[in-house]
Amino acid sequence: MAQFLQVFSRSFSSSSSAMAQIKHVTVIGSGLMGSGIAQVAAATGHNVALVDQTDDILSKSMANMNKSLQRVAKKKFADDPKGGESFINEIISRIKTETDPTVPAANTDLVIEAIVENLDVKQKLFKSLDEAAPQHTIFASNTSSLPIGDIAASTKRLDRFGGLHYFNPVPMMKLVEVIRTPDTSDETFKSLVDFGKAMGKVTVECKDTPGFIVNRLLVPYMLEAVRLMERGDASPRDIDTAMKLGAGYPMGPFELADYVGLDTTKFIIDGWHEKFPENPLFQPSPLLNKLVSEGNLGMKTGKGFYSHKK
Repeated sequence: MAQFLQVFSRSFSSSSSAMAQIKHVTVIGSGLMGSGIAQVAAATGHNVALVDQTDDILSKSMANMNKSLQRVAKKKFADDPKGGESFINEIISRIKTETDPTVPAANTDLVIEAIVENLDVKQKLFKSLDEAAPQHTIFASNTSSLPIGDIAASTKRLDRFGGLHYFNPVPMMKLVEVIRTPDTSDETFKSLVDFGKAMGKVTVECKDTPGFIVNRLLVPYMLEAVRLMERGDASPRDIDTAMKLGAGYPMGPFELADYVGLDTTKFIIDGWHEKFPENPLFQPSPLLNKLVSEGNLGMKTGKGFYSHKK
C-alpha cells in the first residue's frame, strides 16, 4: 500500500506540474541545432539558459546567433533600423549562458538536450540533471537517431521524458517531431506539443521508433539511391535529376546526403543496423563506408558524392 501511495503521489504531482505553461527552458549544446532552438525559444517569449562546455564556445554561438537575428531584423524592420535593434536586443536579453548544466536545471521547466549523438554521453548528462532538476521539470532530447527510451533509462522521471526533434536550420524549418515513449505521461506529452506550438512550429506526433517519421523514411531512401548507384543502374546526377523533376523533391538523394553529411548518414544507419540486423532497409553501404573512411563527408569537407570545392 505504501508503495502504491508513493507511486500515486509522484504521478499526481508530476502530472499537475507538467500541465503548467513552460516558461523557463534550458538548452544543452550550443551548436547549430542548440543555438537555433535557443534563438527561437527566446524569440517566442521564453527565458532560455544555453549551456556548453566553455565560455569561448558559448561566445561564438551567441555571436552567430546575433548575426542570424540581424538577417531577420533586416527583412522584418527594413524601414525601421531602431526597431530592428530593439528586436535583436530583446531576444538576446532572454538568453543566459552557463557552462555547468546543473545550475540552470535547478530552476527550469524544460531541458532540451542537443549534444553529440552518443548514448553514453547523453545518459551521463541526464543522470546528473535528474538529480539537480525539480520534480516538475520535463526532459527532452533532440536526438535524430537514438531511442528516446534508452536515453531516458538513466533517469528516474520516465513519465516526464520525451523527444523534441527539430530540423536544421531551426529558425527556418517549421517542423518539430514530438516523440513519446511507452512511459511518457499524457500530461508531459501535451506540454511538449504545446511548447512546440508556442515556438511557432508545426508539430507531428510519433512513437519512439527508429528515426521517428522523417529520418525513418529519408535515410533508407538515401541508402537505396546509393545501392542503385552501386549496382551501376544509374549515376548520382541522373538519380538526383529524376527525383527532383519526377517526384518534385527540392534536392536529390545524393545532394541531400552531401548536405547532411555522409558521416552522419553512416552513423544513423550503422546504429539501426546494429539494433535491427535483419531489416534490409538498414543494411550498410560499402560505398558510403569507403567515402567516410577516406574523409569525404560531403559539403563540410568539400567532397562527398560530388565535389563542392570552389
